[in-house]
Amino acid sequence: MTTDLMALGPMAAEPAVPTRDGERRPLHVVHAAPPVDLAAAREAAAAFLEALGIALDSESLRGTPARMADAYAEMFSPRAFDLTTFPNDGGYDELVLVRSIPVQSVCEHHLLPFIGVAHVGYLPGARVLGLSKVARVVEMFARRPQVQERLTTQIADWLQDNLEPRGVGVVIEAEHMCMTMRGVRAAGARTMTSAVQGLLREDARSRAEFFALAVGRA
Repeated sequence: MTTDLMALGPMAAEPAVPTRDGERRPLHVVHAAPPVDLAAAREAAAAFLEALGIALDSESLRGTPARMADAYAEMFSPRAFDLTTFPNDGGYDELVLVRSIPVQSVCEHHLLPFIGVAHVGYLPGARVLGLSKVARVVEMFARRPQVQERLTTQIADWLQDNLEPRGVGVVIEAEHMCMTMRGVRAAGARTMTSAVQGLLREDARSRAEFFALAVGRA
């Protein structure tokens, strides 16, 4: 499954490198966030708050629309980064797992935050990914209105499509403010989602190893 990268803003490829089968693929992919109209967002935030009956004439609230717009612009704008991969010269064929990557996103149904961690693993193929870039990929998809299920599969799909590993696994566990601050108000409830592809889906032992290392159980 190919992820819609246009929704993430422009991405530019640098010089390609050959893989073991002779096909050339990008060595670096640069991500940039889409533009934001802060002036329009601040005006809209003021109108929204006034429509809710919140007066903005006090000193403490006068700057709230601007701060609100700036905060959402920041939450919806992943930092630009250069996705760096390296040849798997040593032929490493065991699991690479990065645990407890911070996840900060916003529920697209209520525009309230959900916060948690992601555990991302893969079985390398011809190339390996710079470890910090795993967290960058998580942020790239988290910094937008989201649902956790889609976020989980987007990270897995993107790594599978761009890194071409032998398998990918992603687990996200998060607390949703739309569930804890409103509605049922189930404070402390956490939601877990997973996506596995390739050998981590097809091979029972590889799958069990991933889940045991990622979340402590098979």
